[in-house]
Amino acid sequence: MDYSRPERADRLGAEYVAGTLRGPARRRFESLLPGHPALRGAVQRWQDRLMPLTVTLAPVTPPARVWRRIEARLGLRPAEAPSQAWWARLAFWRVLSGVATAATLALAFVVASPPPAQAPIVVVLSAAAPADQPNAVTPARFVASISADGRAMVTRPLTPVSVQADRSLELWALPPSGAPRSLGVISASGSTVVRRGQVLQGTAALAVTLEPPGGSPSGAPTGPVLYVGKLSS
Repeated sequence: MDYSRPERADRLGAEYVAGTLRGPARRRFESLLPGHPALRGAVQRWQDRLMPLTVTLAPVTPPARVWRRIEARLGLRPAEAPSQAWWARLAFWRVLSGVATAATLALAFVVASPPPAQAPIVVVLSAAAPADQPNAVTPARFVASISADGRAMVTRPLTPVSVQADRSLELWALPPSGAPRSLGVISASGSTVVRRGQVLQGTAALAVTLEPPGGSPSGAPTGPVLYVGKLSS
């Protein structure tokens, strides 16, 4: 099943947050969350939509006779006469019904008016220009799609990339000044999911270097820079 489809991820996220996804289906959904940014994003959006309901409903003060009835049920005061008890029950359920109606209307408004989803940020990484031709136009080789909140990234080669068996590609976040920050080893042939905190924070560009298997042993780039892509300002 393709969980990256926005409609499917949104529906499953809504059912999970609302509590209607139960049993084995709920446990399977929870097991999928760590590996699917689209599902985690859908869950976060629905939590942001529904949690305000707990604070936006105005409190309702029940009549004194309702409290007297509750106290009587708990043995804190003598039971009321049958007619009084009947009216207390009726008042109590009217208050409860009013609160439920308000909650239902608020939920319907939130569901009917969801906030627009933020589009991911896409960075195209092109082959590094030769040292003697810094302004040369080079072909695009990789694309990096970053979630709007900056918490996850997916990289994918646009064309086949050949890498020696004893080498690997490592992705780096380049700040405006200072040392590059490793985002991990990425695949030369398929998609790679990168989750390293706030990917966008303090990042002006992305770069890919050629490193030993498993990545740089020193925590800093050791091989040549193969691909570079700037983040749009």
